[in-house]
Formats: sequence, structure tokens, C-alpha cells
Amino acid sequence: MKTYFLFLAIAILSCNQPPAADKDGRKDTDSTTVRCDPGTSKLDIAKIETITGMKGTEKNGEYKITVPQNDLRVMVDGFRITPPMGLGSWAAFTPCGDSAMVMGDIIVTGTDLGPVQQEVIRQGFSITAIHNHFVRNQPAVMYMHIDRSADVATLAAGVRAIFARVAKTRGADPKAAPADSVTNTIPLAALDSIIGHKGEMNKGVYKYTIGRPDVSLTEHGISVSSFMGFNTWAAWQGTLEKAAVAGDFTMLENEVTPVIKALVENGIEVVAVHNHMVHETPKVFFLHYWGTGNALQLARGLKAALDKTGTR
Repeated sequence: MKTYFLFLAIAILSCNQPPAADKDGRKDTDSTTVRCDPGTSKLDIAKIETITGMKGTEKNGEYKITVPQNDLRVMVDGFRITPPMGLGSWAAFTPCGDSAMVMGDIIVTGTDLGPVQQEVIRQGFSITAIHNHFVRNQPAVMYMHIDRSADVATLAAGVRAIFARVAKTRGADPKAAPADSVTNTIPLAALDSIIGHKGEMNKGVYKYTIGRPDVSLTEHGISVSSFMGFNTWAAWQGTLEKAAVAGDFTMLENEVTPVIKALVENGIEVVAVHNHMVHETPKVFFLHYWGTGNALQLARGLKAALDKTGTR
């Protein structure tokens, strides 16, 4: 009898123990979740640059490669959509033990879509979303979200192959074309005052990028930062009386309806509502919008929607 109770006690203690971390800092909780503790790993950025043949930007230990789609002359309601206005493909690396995770957003035309999809799958990446950012845009473009976890060399080779497939299908490297600028005479101090943030100017586009520090988002248990695409943004061009704003809201499930209502009631079109990820915790949604008109009126509409989220 004493032996029975001893085995029972050992079994109960074993079940109550947290998952053990393996040698690379991960903690497995189930077949789809891997947790990486902060500071347990570091990206080999030199290896990424060597394999991809592309230079990117490092921030807080993460690394992002951006490819402006300078070859696409996209127009919406008389406004030119340039890369700072939301026409840039990207792939971002975040470390996880002795491996890493890549998340990315690849811009494709109707001609690119099939071949690039095939390359993404061939390289072992998942396609987690395909959607639009605009309506009435000529030519039409779609946005394909991808992700994969693997060793850095495998990921970098996959990213190189995917971007190369886009260039091959179009017949030229998208970033090789000259970069264009747009007109912007909007009173930026007035915009900042209404939105409550400061933006950055890039070739005539004034862009706000607003994080969600109130939400600890993970994908497959790996932290997803604002740098990796978890943010709300708004990009502006034009004049005070004839401005255009395009952007993306990131929302928790209970914020979706209030944000849409605030935008629509303020004359801003909601053009897409969708996911970017599949295994994220908590569940988040992304919303793309487009508005034209008086810049300050549009800004007040965006602020009304921002106030419906935890974004501050």
C-alpha cells in the first residue's frame, strides 16, 4: 500500500510540472506551440544578407528585408500608390533558439499569383492570408502573407527564392525601377495633434506606425512585434482639401465592429477585413481602409476609430 501511494504522489507531481525547456531555449506545450524566452537567441544577420543577397534593417534583434514595388504604377481614385503608401513587399526574421521564424507580406499581380504561390509552397512556407488593400485600384494587386520556422540558412534561401520568383515572373527586379514621389502639402502638425502621434515622411508620404503594447501577441508561441507587422498604420498624401489616407488597423475580436462603425460613419471606406496569421494567440484581425477628402476631417475619423481599440 505504501508503494502504491508513493507512485501516485510521483505521478501527480510530474503532471503538475511546467514543460521543460530544451537546449535552445524553447518550451513545447503542444504540437503547434513553441515558446521562445526573450534573450535566449540571436540572429546571424550576416548569414541572412549573404544568402539572400539583400540588405535589410535590424531592430531589437529582429531583421527585415523590404522590397519596394517600384515597377508597379498603381492608381486609386486619381492618387498614385507608391511603396511608402503600402506597396512594399517584406520578410522579417525573429530568432527562436537555434532557429528563427520568418513572417512576410508579398505583393503579387494577377500574373504573379500562381507562380509565386507555387514557389512559397516549394520553399516550405505556409500561406496564411491572401487579400486586397485597395478597391478600384489599377492594376489590381494582392497581398500574400507567409510564415515558416526553420534554421536561418533555410529561411534565407527560401526568402531569396520567393523574391526571385516575383522578379522572374515580372521580367525585372521590382526595386530596380526608379522610386517616385507624391505631393504632400497637408499641415502635418495639425494631423499629429489630432492623431496623437508623430509620423515619418518618405517621398511625399507621411506615415504613422502605431504599436499595440497592450497585447502580447505570439504566433506558434513566438512573440510577434510591431516590427514584424503587428501594428496599426496610416499613410497620407495630397493637400489639406484633397487628401488620401490608406492604412491598416490591428484589432482584437471585440474591437472589430466598433472600429468598422467609427470609420464608416466618418466617411472612410473599409476595403478588407481578414487575418494575417493562423496560429496566433490571442486571435487578432486586420482591417484595411481608404479615405479621400479634407485631411483634418479624415484624421478625426481615424482618431474616432483608434479610440475604439487599446492602441494609445
